Amino acid sequence: MVFDIYKRGQGKYTRLCSAFAGAIIAGAGCWRLYQKLGAWLTGLPTNTAMWVERMVPTGIFVILGLFLLWLVNKHSVADFMIAAEGEMKKVSWSSKQEIIVSTTIVIIVVILTAIMLFVTDMTFRTFFTWILTG
Repeated sequence: MVFDIYKRGQGKYTRLCSAFAGAIIAGAGCWRLYQKLGAWLTGLPTNTAMWVERMVPTGIFVILGLFLLWLVNKHSVADFMIAAEGEMKKVSWSSKQEIIVSTTIVIIVVILTAIMLFVTDMTFRTFFTWILTG
């Protein structure tokens, strides 16, 4: 069947989170469409405009939801997500202390680079202003 769950239990969280993220994106797009349709349908009768304004985004959201359900259970996509979840379990994650030290170093390097670029920019600006006006 089209909507059977492929390899049930394997890659569960990866598929679930991917489908949830896709549903959030689809929902945001349908909400925006709902807002736009309200402005576009001002010339139609009230009942027709209200029906179109609500049912079109709802229908699109249902269709996108079914597409996401099919997509996360498609054999090639599901196998990829299962393999990705398996690889994520093998990763050795850094400790909290290592992350804090690394982040601090990155922030300091970015600030120093910004200062050096600012000084270089001001030096060139001053130099070329002096040449052009002098």
